[in-house]
Amino acid sequence: MTPRTRSVLAGLGLAALLAGALTACATTSGGTAPTAPSGTSSTNGDDANEQEVGAAWLDGGRLIGIVTQGSSTCIPTAEEATYEDGVMKVTLVDVEGDTACTADLAPRVSLVGVPEGVDPAQGVEIEVTGDGWTGDTELGGVADLGGGGETDYLPSAGWTDVDGQFVVLSWGSSSCAPMIENTEVTSATEITVTFATPPADQVCTMDMAPRAVVTSVLEAEDDADMFAILTGGEFDNIRVPIYPN
Repeated sequence: MTPRTRSVLAGLGLAALLAGALTACATTSGGTAPTAPSGTSSTNGDDANEQEVGAAWLDGGRLIGIVTQGSSTCIPTAEEATYEDGVMKVTLVDVEGDTACTADLAPRVSLVGVPEGVDPAQGVEIEVTGDGWTGDTELGGVADLGGGGETDYLPSAGWTDVDGQFVVLSWGSSSCAPMIENTEVTSATEITVTFATPPADQVCTMDMAPRAVVTSVLEAEDDADMFAILTGGEFDNIRVPIYPN
């Protein structure tokens, strides 16, 4: 493929905000079980510690969603990325402590701020390091993405390099991340993403944090100019472009 409140956030750096919020980003839920691994690994010699990872542009090129496979309830946190010699490097840190994680194997998203020097219009090679594993992926350049500056706190979406897979970013309470109920192609240029209605008695923190979920639809032509229609839950038919990869 080719490619609210602001006062709550005043004085906070993006890295600190992400570190406190990313554990709320998940795509599935279930019962608890012993901690699951961060992903699957190959057993073919030199590739034994290599993982498949994906990535998507988000928030106008200010953020990147790193997609890995593992427990959907224990999403690794991305440390601040670095950029040198044309390569962006990211370290993912697993959830620490005695946190119980579901033993599923699902795609999940870790958000990281785009470091200085990366031009979303030109694309970037990404190397990811986890607990005992490494992976790499590449994001193609997107001419309309400038990156930098302050976020506008609006939803966004971006394709990964997996056919039909894309990431949806929204902003709101970090403890009440929206959950996708259904994703389907509804026109030649639109994919409708329906979110579940939260419980009426749900209590949420009053912060404003980035929340990312990954979804997919096999019928989509992800190299076309597609839009995501966000509906259900807190979304009222919001139409956002899906950034190319």
